[in-house]
Amino acid sequence: MTYETKKFEHLLGLTGFSEVMLKNHFALYEGYIKNVNKLLEYLDTKEPGTVEYSELQRRFGWEFDGMRLHELYFENLIKETSEFNPESNIGQLINKVYGSFENWKKNFVAIGAMRGIGWAVLYYDTSSKELFNIWVGEHDGGHLAGCVPLLVMDVWEHAYMTDYGIKRADYIEAFVKSINWEVVEKRWL
Repeated sequence: MTYETKKFEHLLGLTGFSEVMLKNHFALYEGYIKNVNKLLEYLDTKEPGTVEYSELQRRFGWEFDGMRLHELYFENLIKETSEFNPESNIGQLINKVYGSFENWKKNFVAIGAMRGIGWAVLYYDTSSKELFNIWVGEHDGGHLAGCVPLLVMDVWEHAYMTDYGIKRADYIEAFVKSINWEVVEKRWL
């Protein structure tokens, strides 16, 4: 199996995201794909159960999740206005779980603003039918088992430092304005 780079150049011109920052971010994403493919090749040549195989397998989780999280992140951004619809299926669920869009947004933004590097993710638990805004510190740790990531926000420094310096809150606000709610809805259904 070989993974191909998805193209996200259509996001160039996204309000609040400079071309330099986006192109750098795309290049970082491409590095994850390159490493996933290399690791798959290496793993095919190693004996399972060896130290080398085990460490490569561990690294594979990091690179693979870095690839997937970036794909989800770029896919849930849109240049055009995509208004939150409280009457949509996901809108109704957000209102049920959080009481209102504003309550959900306040919680999601607060998670994204936490100190440290990582991801803010809106997850849907397929068992309990609940929503959770959570923090994922490392690509391969902190995910909720059995849950579907509906919305992913990258809050590693590379996602905002070029344009915002240390003003993460300004980046988060630009991100929230650029959410493609149709994509979030499709991930849930």
